[in-house]
Amino acid sequence: MDRFAAMEAFVRVVESGTFTKAAEALGRPKAAVTRLIQQLEAQLRVKLLHRTTRRVTVTPEGMTYYQQALRLLGEVRELESTLTQTRRGPRGRVRVESSGTISRLLIVPALPSFYARYPQMQVELGVSDRVVDLLSDNVDCAIRGGAVKDESLVARHLGDLRYQFCAAPRYVERHGPPRHPQELAGPAHTVISYFSSPSGKQLPFTFNREGERLEVQGRSLLTLNETNAYLAAGLAGLGVMYAPRFVLEPYLASGELVPVLEGWLPDARPLFLVYPPARQRDAGLRVFIDWVVELFAGRTNL
Repeated sequence: MDRFAAMEAFVRVVESGTFTKAAEALGRPKAAVTRLIQQLEAQLRVKLLHRTTRRVTVTPEGMTYYQQALRLLGEVRELESTLTQTRRGPRGRVRVESSGTISRLLIVPALPSFYARYPQMQVELGVSDRVVDLLSDNVDCAIRGGAVKDESLVARHLGDLRYQFCAAPRYVERHGPPRHPQELAGPAHTVISYFSSPSGKQLPFTFNREGERLEVQGRSLLTLNETNAYLAAGLAGLGVMYAPRFVLEPYLASGELVPVLEGWLPDARPLFLVYPPARQRDAGLRVFIDWVVELFAGRTNL
């Protein structure tokens, strides 16, 4: 038995929750991962996992072994990364999750500078507004807006997203400009709504002006859960919308969108780079994290 491979397989099964996902992450057949775990349990003479047809859970002994195995694997990877980086710079693949607008407008255009600095690195960028489980989906880090509720993740604050209300000129011509936030709940106007993927709930519009805060559930004909589609709906004149200023700037400059409800501001949203603490030992992930933090530190128009 390759004890190192068995240890790595066990850690992947615990983190992903299934043998199938662990096998996919390791690039091994499921039967091979199952065999490694069986050999490991036989070697240790202890049951590490409870298996059912639907799920895999960790025994108390398995959790103790997992914590120590995670530490040892991290130390081995850190040693290998240090030697490799000393010889030829960091290399490897980093899997990242980010929203469509942040990926399209901020991350992808800046990637040439990352590759110029780290030519042996590869980035696998998952583009979606859904909140992924970093461990079970084998994701190294994610860029997320809003509060980070998972206390098991390290969160690096990248800045605060500033939003603005706007609409397409054709919408304003048809309906007139709204004069007060409460008008968006009446029959004269429509809003383009966004719904949360995890909960399925439609998010209300929030308004702030000189210490006054309002929350309005506008009259909506269309509700979406992806930022690029949301922007397209606004450009099509389907209702009043709001989005981060860095997204709206070119459309406001060209006149494809116009500001509405000026003086009222939506809630700002903090933006974080999050990652599991065990992954920060990887040299490739560390340089990517540092690059992202540096990239956002240079921006003043979020």
